[in-house]
Amino acid sequence: RRPARCYRFQNKKPFIKSRYCRGVPDPKIRIFDVGNKKMSVDAFPFVAHLVSDEKEQLSSEALEAARVACNKHLSKMCGREGYHIRIRCHPYHVLRINKMLSCAGADRLSSGMRHSYGKPIGVAARVDI
Repeated sequence: RRPARCYRFQNKKPFIKSRYCRGVPDPKIRIFDVGNKKMSVDAFPFVAHLVSDEKEQLSSEALEAARVACNKHLSKMCGREGYHIRIRCHPYHVLRINKMLSCAGADRLSSGMRHSYGKPIGVAARVDI
């Protein structure tokens, strides 16, 4: 798998799962609301929003890792019912990769950039300012 810096910027059009783009893996993040979901907003003494400073793409793996880390920290500090986390960006943008061979004799086997559309490897959320 390529590092996240390869898919960070929004330099292509939004590309979502459709009947033409099949075989897209499911996003790693499944739970978008964590903590005390039934409590009203006014019951909590503090509200914080994480805002991105630039247009970028966040992979579903990164969203899941952030959710797990935040949930673990807040459950230790505030107790199980003392907080509510909501992840508002959803990963719909499909990430593609053009797999290349890097072994001996790969120049005879691979086709290089010919037919280089790529296969889906994951999904990301497109975040605006």
